[in-house]
Formats: sequence, structure tokens, C-alpha cells
Amino acid sequence: MSQLFYIVGDATAPSGDGCKLIAHVCNDRGGWGSGFVNAISRCWDFPEHRYRAWWSRRNSNDFALGACQFVRVTEDIVVANMIAQRGFRMRGNPKPLRYDALERCLVTVAEYARDHAATVHMPRIGNGRGGGDWDTIVSIIKRTLIARGITTVVYDLPPRRYSFR
Repeated sequence: MSQLFYIVGDATAPSGDGCKLIAHVCNDRGGWGSGFVNAISRCWDFPEHRYRAWWSRRNSNDFALGACQFVRVTEDIVVANMIAQRGFRMRGNPKPLRYDALERCLVTVAEYARDHAATVHMPRIGNGRGGGDWDTIVSIIKRTLIARGITTVVYDLPPRRYSFR
């Protein structure tokens, strides 16, 4: 039976054996440079390059809210670029996350995970730069991933320790 786990750690270094899929939210404006994408880019440059190429050719492909792009970064790690955010978070757009788009993305992620016997790993998607409500996001994760038998791990970074010398 699949479960939803919360652990302290780094979602770019997913734990466990087998195929691991790192799911994260991207915007629909071609911007990459704020939030969890920075952590991805510190580990691998290919997800950003693929996202930017996908966006730049958006008039002739499926780039839109609710679409996913899967990018293999190692033999057993795949990054899912999920387009679930309309624009950027700012005063006029305080909650750019679109729950319906996130749900469509996570259904696609569940299908990919099932087809590749993968577990899904993620930070707390959509509630940082996306401005979404975590309880609502968890209910979507449970409907789309857990209900389909996909084990899912949510990573929280350890608290920062400051030195006052």
C-alpha cells in the first residue's frame, strides 16, 4: 500500500531504491530562477534547458498549464517539470498556483510513476512561490498519487543554524 511520507532532507537527493521522480511546479511564463528550481539547477542543468526549450517552442507543442515534461537526470532519477503556476507571485498575483493544473500534472506524474515503477519525491510544491494552501495541495496529492498506489515523499529542509560570533 502506498503512503505519503514527510521527511527532513533534500528533495534533489531522493532516498530509496529504484526509479525516483522529483516533481516540482513551474510557471507558464518561461521563468526559471526562483524557488526550488534553483536547487535543481545546482544539481543538474538539463531540466532548466529542457524547460526553456519547451517554453520557447510553446506555439508548436503542449506547453500549457497542466502539462508535464519528464527529464532524466541520472540512471534512476527523473525530474518532472509541472506547469501549474500562472505567471509569478507578486502583489497583483499573490496565488499563481492553479489547483486544477496541479491536479492534471499530478495525474500525469502518477501515470509515469506507475509505468516506470517509480516513487515520487517533492518539496512542499506550490505553497512557497506558488502561494497555494498546503492542506488543499495535500488533498490533491492524495487524490492523484496516493489513491493510485504511488508512494510519495515530501521533503522539508532542515532548519538553518546560524552562528553568532
